[in-house]
Parts: sequence; structure tokens; C-alpha cells
Amino acid sequence: MKLSQFKFNLAEKQIALFPAENRDESRLMVINRKTGKIEHKVFKEILGYFKEKDLFLFNDTMVFPARLSGSKEKTGAKIGVFLLRELNPDTRLWDVLVDPARKIRIGNKLYFGDDESLVAEVIDNTTSRGRTLRFLFDGPHDEFKKALYSLGETPIPDYIKRDVTAEDAKRYQTVFARNEGAVIAPAAGFHFSLELLKRMEIKGCEFAYITVHSGLGNFRDIDVEDLMKHKMDSEEIIIGEETVKKVNKTKEAGNQVCAVGVSVMRAIESSVTTKGLLKDFEGWTNKFIFPPYDFSVATCHITNFHMPQSTMIIQTAAFGGHELIMDCYNIAAKKGYRFGAYGDAMLII
Repeated sequence: MKLSQFKFNLAEKQIALFPAENRDESRLMVINRKTGKIEHKVFKEILGYFKEKDLFLFNDTMVFPARLSGSKEKTGAKIGVFLLRELNPDTRLWDVLVDPARKIRIGNKLYFGDDESLVAEVIDNTTSRGRTLRFLFDGPHDEFKKALYSLGETPIPDYIKRDVTAEDAKRYQTVFARNEGAVIAPAAGFHFSLELLKRMEIKGCEFAYITVHSGLGNFRDIDVEDLMKHKMDSEEIIIGEETVKKVNKTKEAGNQVCAVGVSVMRAIESSVTTKGLLKDFEGWTNKFIFPPYDFSVATCHITNFHMPQSTMIIQTAAFGGHELIMDCYNIAAKKGYRFGAYGDAMLII
């Protein structure tokens, strides 16, 4: 497959700047892979496509306020810092991206907060844009994290061209988020409200959770035409024994296993047995899924409408079929569906 095969016309006005007023009232396109049938629904109607003992597999990662604004020592130049992950809690080491990168050198100090109360020192250049910072903070780790996060903003994607609001801290997060570590939210999970989850529970649907701490690799442009040459950034995944038992029991009983989000789908396809069953895993994956691909675990898939030529649309097309999914994207563009993290959803059955 070639990158150019995942291009479609998307008007900027169709990129959702804000979430739907109610989580479960986004639009939902339902796509049948076998028949090619396409239906247009409201998300809370998704329950009509599932029965008792069908299982939904969610990503329970929690997004942290990763965007900081600082200033450089002596010059006072404004420096944007994007926290990627904490390397060592004891030494306050973090992997970060900085902008503009050309102005930062090893040994530079950066100051954060109106009173410049938080200070970091650049100790390593890890990539062309990346750096390792050591935050200089005397006090317990929980006090440090509280001070650091009080200065941060919710890391909504750059294609959402507006200022971050207080509401984003709540809505750029799923209602079941509990394990902190992501800078990219599992957006397909946004559509599940507490009320919808309760209705699903009453119907007898099963829930299971994995943790995928998604990074910025999902949003990086693919710079090769031949998809076999693209390298994904690694992401941390945790798949526990309880989830494995639930998923495999569901599969063996012939019930549906619904992967909610591309992060879940990539994670479970990174940890399967030769018999196509899920196995527990704790580590990292850089798996890049593109058509053609034979999926082992999930029988259906919920995902949002993604940006053209992104890793997410490519993986979605691998599950739903390239021609069918690209047709659906063109229909969605014509019918005014909303795209992106705060946009509408599709269910592929």
C-alpha cells in the first residue's frame, strides 16, 4: 500500500474544535464489512448492535497536562515544552519536546510559572527536536508532580486550532481513565458516557481494560510513500491476566470482542498467541498496521474519523477494507461528519 491511497478532501471546518455537548450524542456511522451496508446513527444507539456477553475492550490510560510554557535563562526567550514521559521519579528526569529546538543547548536552564518557581536544566539532546530535562525541585515527588501539572495545559492536538479551555481537562479524557501516562487521548472512548455504560451493563455486555500510553507518534506525518518503510514510535502497553481471561473466554464462546480505539487494536495485535488468542504483556510496541492485514482478536471496532494519510486511518482501513473505508470517509466528508479527536465515530462490524 502507498501513502497516497489514503488521501481524501477534508474541509477545515469539518475538524471538530469542541466535543459534542453530550458524550454519547455524536454521530455514528455503522459499516458492515461483509455486505458493505452503511448506516447513520447517533452514538448511543450503538447498543442495538450488541448482545449479552459481548465484550468491549477499552484503553484506561489517563492524559496528563503535558504542555508547558517556559522562558530561557538570561535571554528570556519563550520556549514551549511538551512533556513526553517521566524517566526517573527520583531524579526528576523527563523526556520532552521543545520549540524552538534550535535555541536550546545542553546546560541551558528553563524557568516555568509567573514567578519562575520551577526550574529545569537541559542535560541531553535525544533527537532532532527532543531533549531530556532535569527539574530542580526540593521536596517529595507528589509535591513536584502537583507543581509541574499546575503549570501544564491539556495537550489537545495541534489541528484543533484554538486555545485550551478548562473544559478540555475533563472532555479530553474518557470517563474510565485511571492510569496516568498518555499525551494522546484514546478518543474513541470519549463517546461513552456513564449513562451509556450503565445501559450496556444492564444489557449484559462485558467490559475489559488495557492500558496504552499513547505518544505523539500517532500525529507525526508519514514521510515515505511506501508504507513498509514507515517506522512507528514505541508506546507502552499493559495487558493484564484478568483482561486476557475475559477476552479469550468471549472469543471461545463466539461472542463479539469490540476494540474501542486504534490504540487498543494495535496493542492487542502486538500480543497474540499462534492460535489467535490474547496473552498478557507489559512492555512496548512499535507495531504499524496497514492493509492487507489479518486481525486475530477483535471482531468489531469503534474508532473516530481521522486525518488524511494518518497512521490511524491506515490502520482503520486495514480492519475495514481499504476501498470500503475510503468510500465511507468520502461519504462522511460530504455528509458533514466531524473529524478528529472531538469528532464523530464509526463502528465497523
